[in-house]
Amino acid sequence: MAGWLGRLFHRKKDEPLRCTAVVAAAGSSARMEGQDKLLLLLGEQPVLVHALRALELCPYITEIVIVTREDRIVPVGQLCRDYAFSKVSKVIVGGDTRTASVLAGVREAEEGASLIAVHDGARPLVSQSVLEQVILRARECGAAAPAVPVKDTLKQARDGVVTATPDRASLYAVQTPQVFEAALIRTALTKALEEGASLTDDCSAVERLGVGVALTRGDYRNIKITTPEDLAIGEALFEWSESQ
Repeated sequence: MAGWLGRLFHRKKDEPLRCTAVVAAAGSSARMEGQDKLLLLLGEQPVLVHALRALELCPYITEIVIVTREDRIVPVGQLCRDYAFSKVSKVIVGGDTRTASVLAGVREAEEGASLIAVHDGARPLVSQSVLEQVILRARECGAAAPAVPVKDTLKQARDGVVTATPDRASLYAVQTPQVFEAALIRTALTKALEEGASLTDDCSAVERLGVGVALTRGDYRNIKITTPEDLAIGEALFEWSESQ
């Protein structure tokens, strides 16, 4: 493993930057009260369309692979045609877990992709600045993710009783896209899946290999739409951003 990691971090910096974006869009929308969060309208367009447009406009992203549920294949494919997303190369069915779904997308990336950017389809307000910073940082160090400092005081608890108060100054909320050297994330996700690791993000798979993930500047507007309240906040942020 050490030898492989050594080769990773000493790769040529002048290699062409080709980044495949894998869009995680296979969730169940269980907390959206029976509605499909990716197809709900934000402004006048679906949440997923906003996320795909941001990726489409990023000059460093050369390909987009969408991983979704089987029942979404047709509507998602139709959206891509309706909005003429030229970088979307494939819409595929995901697995039973996020790790399995993202790995399926990573395996479909074009052979020449040097980086893989994994983005939540439910994060419609990601900015070009966030995208470009995290991709360029990942090119330098192999793994990077955008993050913002936590605003609230957090508590650890057991059985409803506080057991600890972590230092807020050292805590960050990690966002997507999380960007990795292609061989690194492929290896990390494969290992995590084989070992049955329960992961909530893709950085965790890389961290399990002992690889550090660099944090870049995130954006508080880059929220994930999970609940009806998130959609209301997203609509307000969208309108505010459009007015700037």
